[in-house]
Amino acid sequence: MIRKEVIVKWKDGLDARPIALLVQKASQYDSQVYIELENKKISAKSIMGMMSFKIAEGESLAVVAEGTDEEIAVKGIEAFLLNESE
Repeated sequence: MIRKEVIVKWKDGLDARPIALLVQKASQYDSQVYIELENKKISAKSIMGMMSFKIAEGESLAVVAEGTDEEIAVKGIEAFLLNESE
């Protein structure tokens, strides 16, 4: 299991469109991928779960992955949250 703290760099935070893109990104990985925020841990592959978060720019959260491609998953989700990917 890998856990990485990330500060969100999306200008307007994560609303519906970026959340949908995040879920698509997380679904590319075989590993279980979670976002931890405010004592909640939700699967990054769950659109409904992720929509329950209110994630603002500059907010700190943790990306957690466990599985065969966990390192790649954490790096990919981190890049997305830092707004470094499409």
